[in-house]
Amino acid sequence: MASQDWFDKDFYAVLGVSKDVTPAELKKVYRKLARKYHPDSNPGDAAAEAKFKEISEAHSVLSDAEQRKEYDQIRAMGSGARFTAGSGAQGGGGGGFEDVFGGMFGQQGGGRRTSGGGGGGFEDIFSGMFGGGGFGQTSGGYRGYGGPTKGRDIVASTTLDFRTAIGGDTITLTQAQGKPIKVRIPAGVHDGQKIRLRGRGEPSADGGESGDIVLTVAVRPHPIFERDGLNLRLDVPVTFAEAALGATIEVPTLGGEPVRLRVAPGTPSGRVLRVKGRGVDAKDGKGDLLATVQVAVPSHLSDRAREAVEALAEALPGENPRSDLLDRARQ
Repeated sequence: MASQDWFDKDFYAVLGVSKDVTPAELKKVYRKLARKYHPDSNPGDAAAEAKFKEISEAHSVLSDAEQRKEYDQIRAMGSGARFTAGSGAQGGGGGGFEDVFGGMFGQQGGGRRTSGGGGGGFEDIFSGMFGGGGFGQTSGGYRGYGGPTKGRDIVASTTLDFRTAIGGDTITLTQAQGKPIKVRIPAGVHDGQKIRLRGRGEPSADGGESGDIVLTVAVRPHPIFERDGLNLRLDVPVTFAEAALGATIEVPTLGGEPVRLRVAPGTPSGRVLRVKGRGVDAKDGKGDLLATVQVAVPSHLSDRAREAVEALAEALPGENPRSDLLDRARQ
């Protein structure tokens, strides 16, 4: 189920990480790069868009333990084995994301492909490494070993916008033969999740059921929202006056109208305000929106404002908010 171009692509170098990078470190690096090269942050920049697709592909493979192991094994073979594949132009998908499908979907470049029939192909090279039959091949039918064989599975990947992944969508894909396929992306899919589209893979050679499409999903990070299970998180800046005196503020939601939240007097940075039912709405439940308060400190003060802050400092009790921290550090 490996990609034919894994021989030549160094996904570790693309992300700038070592080969022993941990999953947590990998995720952190990917998020940083994805935000930097996200198309929304670089409108009209074709180079940034190409870089974003490159790092998304690398993360999709390395974040999946099984695919990462297979990739490392393939790369370890070096340049001793090669096989050919046509390269198609990158195509755009519907529903707010690009679909990257190899062989089955013709010129939609970048997907992971399996070889067609015939000896000496990709299957033969890796049959020993991955336990034979690792590409969905079974025995039976006219070979005289039982019933009809199931068609081969096709492995593919796609990148979804954050909003599409949370809300779900139905898109139309086009096969190489020109036949459209409608695919339902369920609400609440997460980065790295695999979706199996049963019966959408290669047809059986001897009358059995068709194979499946195994679609790996990569999700673009959102500029302000971050997923935490079924919850959505975001940081909400408030002024010192709002935090000290209390205020009612507006907080954005994903795909809906803003909600009004009450900030209690004396609210510190880091306090989490919860909005029930405004998180991920998936088949296994509904999450909340978690807004973390961040007190914004002004970077420039007028003379009048500085005098007011100095007067406030004089009026406040002479307490050291770090005294408990220092005491606990000595334990």
